[in-house]
Amino acid sequence: MAKDINRIKVVLVEQKRTGKWLAEQMGKDQATVSKWCTNTSQPDLPTLTKVAEILNVDIKELLNSTKS
Repeated sequence: MAKDINRIKVVLVEQKRTGKWLAEQMGKDQATVSKWCTNTSQPDLPTLTKVAEILNVDIKELLNSTKS
């Protein structure tokens, strides 16, 4: 079973924001952001950096730890 790599959806919920809002801020298609939120696909590092800037969080907050 695939492990959730990013926490974008969790951070959006914590900030009471939506995927649609993030898509608008990023200039991305809403379907693309939805795939990130469901961990169906992952943003590249420059994009993840931009997401962190928009959400005003450290990039590490957008990633799940790989250590148990």
